[in-house]
Amino acid sequence: PNGAGKTSFMDIITGKTRPDEGRILWGERNLSLLGLSEARIAREGIGRKFQKPTVFEDQTVAENLLMALKNDRGPLAVLLYRPGEADLARMQARAEEIGLADHLDRRAGELSHGQKQWLEIGMLLAQEPRLLLVDEPAAGMTPEEREKTADILVEAARSRAVVVVEHDMEFVRRLNCKVTVLHEGSVLAEGSLDHVTANQAVIDVYLGR
Repeated sequence: PNGAGKTSFMDIITGKTRPDEGRILWGERNLSLLGLSEARIAREGIGRKFQKPTVFEDQTVAENLLMALKNDRGPLAVLLYRPGEADLARMQARAEEIGLADHLDRRAGELSHGQKQWLEIGMLLAQEPRLLLVDEPAAGMTPEEREKTADILVEAARSRAVVVVEHDMEFVRRLNCKVTVLHEGSVLAEGSLDHVTANQAVIDVYLGR
């Protein structure tokens, strides 16, 4: 439910908000994320997609994906960057993964809302994150776009951890994943969608009892 702490949870992991207390440990090295910048946390392999798509609307789909590719490039190298065959192949693979391989030459600003969401997911995947945080990806989408978005996230989860914040229960069901319900910053219930929706405490919270 609203106010449960879902966005704050993502803000804290990505360094956007600093917690008053507690620890945030990441990866096999148990790296503390406290005190790290948002950019450093992203370099450590944590990517985040906000609810509103953020793409370069004047650039093509291909150009957006190429700019997002994970590379060791300094400021000057970025300005002089010309993609080689390997980068073009990586870009093509990401475009196919998000269903935009037939739209590479279209400006991002011409895409539908759903397609912009897919493009931003593709840009995050191009950075090769080990953890992908996605905030309400189905908001504002058509039923067909929601189905495609779920398929993209399910495929992405085969090779990396994916955490999705979502209120649309049919969308969550399509993800076929473990569900965690937060309430006032704490875990209220966890398990399959059927398990948590049958939980009396969850029912009471959603009905405002």
